[in-house]
Amino acid sequence: MTAALPPLAAGMELDGFRIEERLHQGGMANLWRVRRIGEATPGEPPLIMKVPRIKGGEDPASIVGFEVEYMLMPSLKGPHVPRYIARGDWTGQAYIVMELIGGDSLRPRLAQSPLPLEQVADIGHRVALALHDLHEQQVVHLDIKPSNIMFRPDGQAVLIDFGLSRHERLPDLLKEELALPMGTGPYMSPEQIHHIRNDPRSDLFALGVMLYHFATGERPFGQPTSLHGLRRRLFVEPVPPRAIDPDIPPWLQEVILHCLEIKPERRYQSAAQLARDLQHPEGVVLTQRSQKMGRSNALRRFKHWFFANTGVGEAPASSQAEPGQAPRSPIIMAAVDIQNATPGLLSQLRETVRRIVQAEPGARLACVSVMRTARIAMDALTDEEGTSVHVKQLIGLRHWARPISRTLKLEDGMEDGRLTFHVLEAPDPANAIIDFASKNHVAHIVMGARGNSALRRYLGSVSAQVVAEVDCSVTVVREQP
Repeated sequence: MTAALPPLAAGMELDGFRIEERLHQGGMANLWRVRRIGEATPGEPPLIMKVPRIKGGEDPASIVGFEVEYMLMPSLKGPHVPRYIARGDWTGQAYIVMELIGGDSLRPRLAQSPLPLEQVADIGHRVALALHDLHEQQVVHLDIKPSNIMFRPDGQAVLIDFGLSRHERLPDLLKEELALPMGTGPYMSPEQIHHIRNDPRSDLFALGVMLYHFATGERPFGQPTSLHGLRRRLFVEPVPPRAIDPDIPPWLQEVILHCLEIKPERRYQSAAQLARDLQHPEGVVLTQRSQKMGRSNALRRFKHWFFANTGVGEAPASSQAEPGQAPRSPIIMAAVDIQNATPGLLSQLRETVRRIVQAEPGARLACVSVMRTARIAMDALTDEEGTSVHVKQLIGLRHWARPISRTLKLEDGMEDGRLTFHVLEAPDPANAIIDFASKNHVAHIVMGARGNSALRRYLGSVSAQVVAEVDCSVTVVREQP
């Protein structure tokens, strides 16, 4: 197991980069200015290193979010995203090196709102163009907000922070491991609240929230801090912008409220359409949205509330998209007890998994370990050296799978998503494995079994419960004497 690493500091060297200065310390990551040691690559921009802050006791979403960005960043191209340079995983120092985008994000502009309306339209147009480019790469950002938008000197918008994003051709680690809606409260779309993460129109909703705030100086849905508060946007429409400021032109209200429709099919269907309307307001087709001066009547609000709370007639079309992934790329799940299995069992389990995956060339291997948590008492989330137990198990999984990745020629990384790692936190390991397999349409589970019969009688058999309750094939590996 990798020993705890010393904290980064200016002047240190790491994997061919020199740490120069810390630019930002956030709740989930530190940002360091770095430069290559030796001769720089021709045309390489100034560099920044993003390093996750992991001290133990953190929300698992922050760890999974880094894994998402680590997997997704190498696939992103073009001027509207930072240029990817290099990365390191949890087996050493976890980091991502990318292009440093100079200047401020859009966040300071919130305090200046309401902005001149021509600025609102210009900002929206440039961000919509960036979203169009991202969506063309089959990526939904899912955390569009002012702090995640910057601009190049030539005015092109750059989208940053892809920890919550969804790539159509890569596994959705956040949806696979976490049950709660993920996003930033004021900007989350209604479908994100329903755990739907594959609809590009969610980003257009978030951009509509930004445009509303920049135009009126107010948030359309407030700043909710609970799931109940988030759910209000499923049935309560925002106050029309012109009811706040009558000088807002009807075309701009039309555009903003078009973005903020509850149902995705009633919004703009692409970022390109939105960009066109913001650049050519004379061509915007005005509907009843442009003339609204108050919220909908009580009957309409009741209908929205009824559908939001019963689900009658409201299943979004996009909710059916992801299960279709299963037959194209079957998921083999290796359930690995990193903490308690013997070296012999771990070795036999790895060899069995290797053979099964080799026999399924198109399969994806999901390596899963369960971090057992108490049902009531507080668990120690760090070891004696202060290392996060969650990260420690993640490192253990990566070490265990390294020979498999070499055999399958996956040593270059996980860009294609064929090898993923998951640490689940749950009081009942068997139920956690069963839930993961069911939710993610796993085709085959490979897991070890306790060799000591007395231990099995005392603790119960996790493998027996999985075999009895799961709806897929299961291979149980026992350590040979």
